[in-house]
Amino acid sequence: MVVIGAFFILFMLGFPVTASILIPSAAYLLLNGFPLEMIAQRIQHTLNSYTLTAVPLFILVGNLMNRAGITSRMYHFADTAVGRVPGGLAQVNIFYSLIFAAKSGAALADIGAMGQIHIKAMKDKGFSVPYSAAVSVASAIIGPITPPSIPIILYASIAGVSVIRLLLSGIVPGLLLCAALMAVTVVLAYRRKYPRAERWSTGRELWAAFYPALPSILTPALLVFGMLSGMFTPTEAAAITVSYLLLISLFYRELTLRGIGEALLETVKSSCSVLIIVGAASLFGWILAIEQVPQTFSVFLLSISSNPLVLLAILNLILLVVGLVLDSTTATLLLVPIVIPPLVSVGIDPVHLGIVFVFNIMMGLVTPPMGLALFMISKVGNVAIKDVIKELLPYYIPLIVVLLICTYFPAIVLWIPNMIQ
Repeated sequence: MVVIGAFFILFMLGFPVTASILIPSAAYLLLNGFPLEMIAQRIQHTLNSYTLTAVPLFILVGNLMNRAGITSRMYHFADTAVGRVPGGLAQVNIFYSLIFAAKSGAALADIGAMGQIHIKAMKDKGFSVPYSAAVSVASAIIGPITPPSIPIILYASIAGVSVIRLLLSGIVPGLLLCAALMAVTVVLAYRRKYPRAERWSTGRELWAAFYPALPSILTPALLVFGMLSGMFTPTEAAAITVSYLLLISLFYRELTLRGIGEALLETVKSSCSVLIIVGAASLFGWILAIEQVPQTFSVFLLSISSNPLVLLAILNLILLVVGLVLDSTTATLLLVPIVIPPLVSVGIDPVHLGIVFVFNIMMGLVTPPMGLALFMISKVGNVAIKDVIKELLPYYIPLIVVLLICTYFPAIVLWIPNMIQ
């Protein structure tokens, strides 16, 4: 417990996450007579993972999309398809996040790639900048829930559960969240008289927007079909997606060798920032296992109740609080070994828990004080965080409702993954 306390103290003092993890871990090793070589051994052992190879590959997917003209075509199709729905471009923002989710699997990637474009387009149509930013932040959560999801891949690698089942289990929750966010937007649009397209798009106009975006839109179908049929693993799916995007970029003729080089460089930077935390947290988790922290927490939690419904409620509360102060990657790596075992011991499906866990942690991205998505959208849109939060308040309702549905109706989450059994 001293190691955990030291981590939080260093983190609150402003130390980088990696340093906050490694400093107390190194001190523990020295004080207990372990060789410092254990640091390199544990990190190397964790990163030498076939599953984790999917992380940089899916990051590369998002970077390639931004440089191949794919995002603009997808945005035009989303605008043509749902621009007439009450809420107009706000609905386009949400619908686009569902489409884009199948490419990057990261909320911050969505905001970074399209946040400024969404905000400018909505501002030009008469929406306020804070509201435009709030919609962009709320809809960005769809990405990490639906496949391919980087947080889900990290969870699966730590919890030792099927990556394919976990990725497939996010499809229905992602669709539910998209529908719920769009429903709230309809209500707000009628109450605030938000602008929308003057008429529904004709079949010809819809086809004209759909046809150029079709190769990109087919990507999620390719991923889901491949995993459902057992044709390839998630890591192979990531590699196939990269190859597919390079292929269709030839069709679009907008991706240059320089663009590929820039995408690779950005991927290296992003991957290193994620994987160095993964490696450091693996050492931290090993120390927690030696100190039997997971077992101690299990005993404590089960002493409160052995009712799965009660334990799920406690899990939601713990994760929502943790999400307020820790980023999603750190929270996933540190908490999964501690909080998941006691719930699995009472019969809760670890795949179901994976979606509940990731959903909770992703909500931390849009809640202060940590709220990395809030900081990013503030920078991208040049808008005050407090103004974004004010406009974001109505969207917390669908987030919480869908979280509760996923928590207490596991059949909804497990419906698609159970199809592969």
